[in-house]
Amino acid sequence: MKVAVISLFPEMFDAISRHGVSGRAFENGLIELRLFNPRNYADGPHQSVDGRPYGGGPGMVMMAEPLSRALADSKEWMGSTCHRVVYMSPQGKVFKQEQLKGFESSEGFILIAGRYEGVDERFIKQRVDEEWSIGDYVLSGGELPAMVVLDALIRIIPGALGHAQSAQEGSFSQGMLGHPQYTRPASFAGERVPAVLLSGNHEQVRLWRLKCSLKRTRDRRPELLEALVMDSEKKKILEAMGKDFDVNC
Repeated sequence: MKVAVISLFPEMFDAISRHGVSGRAFENGLIELRLFNPRNYADGPHQSVDGRPYGGGPGMVMMAEPLSRALADSKEWMGSTCHRVVYMSPQGKVFKQEQLKGFESSEGFILIAGRYEGVDERFIKQRVDEEWSIGDYVLSGGELPAMVVLDALIRIIPGALGHAQSAQEGSFSQGMLGHPQYTRPASFAGERVPAVLLSGNHEQVRLWRLKCSLKRTRDRRPELLEALVMDSEKKKILEAMGKDFDVNC
């Protein structure tokens, strides 16, 4: 998969391309990243990429022309690969795990990380397919949100994780929060690992984990249950929660 990122601070992406799970994915050739700096496409000796906003107001706005040239080069690098152009913006649709469905088999896409007070609206209207946000707060630029999207994407690429099941069982992968995790020692500060996890009974472990996931989702993120596809097992567990629900999570 090819991913192009348009950013004024390409060096920031060393954090994701050189470390951890994502770094191994790049090293193993599962994903190819190319960074395009709009400043390299700007006119004039000062390579200006921003200007004062028309109508007045604080701050600066990223110019459409350098961004358009950087985007054209990124598309040329992508070649004939299928791609979407995504602008990371606080005004965009809130990014969720479900938006990545199908991306693991995609040939590539382009992320745009804005800066300053934003990007010239004409560029967004004419060149951008989607706007994504990672939450209702303001950051200094779109680089961190772009890295969040990249990291989430890499985790679902086949072969990126040491255990393929990790991607399937993580929080939000099934539309609900994940279950609690434990490791050695079996007792810590007077608290023991739930006995079911030491039982060796795989079906009981599966059921315990499902119950805990549903309980945590109901208690912490109840709005997720509204969109959750319910089979008969999940419905039965949720119905029991309203009664005498006994599960040690």
